Amino acid sequence: MLKRDLVLVVDDDHETLHLLRLALERASFRVLTAASWEDVFDRVQLTYADNTPIDVIVLDLMIPGRSGFDIYRALQRQLVSMPPVIMLTAVTGIQQRVDARDLGVTKYLTKPTTPSKLIETIREVLRESRRRKPKSEPINRFPPKRFDR
Repeated sequence: MLKRDLVLVVDDDHETLHLLRLALERASFRVLTAASWEDVFDRVQLTYADNTPIDVIVLDLMIPGRSGFDIYRALQRQLVSMPPVIMLTAVTGIQQRVDARDLGVTKYLTKPTTPSKLIETIREVLRESRRRKPKSEPINRFPPKRFDR
């Protein structure tokens, strides 16, 4: 059986999460969604418990309570290996793009975008990620420790 890639989508807008889930599932991705800082770490803990690596993260920049940058930094500190991250946000400023690049964000897409553009970007990011990693190494592994929130 062919492995379907797992995408974690983080956005505080529930309608956006629903629409992205539908589009990504139709494109044969497995999808986890998170609408808050707490949700992100709950989903990561679940994937760790199931020994199911997240292959790519789609992350909004504006999340109530903490920014997408805060979430990214926390994940970098906690994960053994950071999966590729696509920032999907309505924020179009140059400084935010520079900050995202400096953090290591793989791609920066602005809203609104089409589902087909996002799917194309996810597939491109996954292809590039796999070219860079040895075939024997999983894209992501989670450490057996508690996540700091």
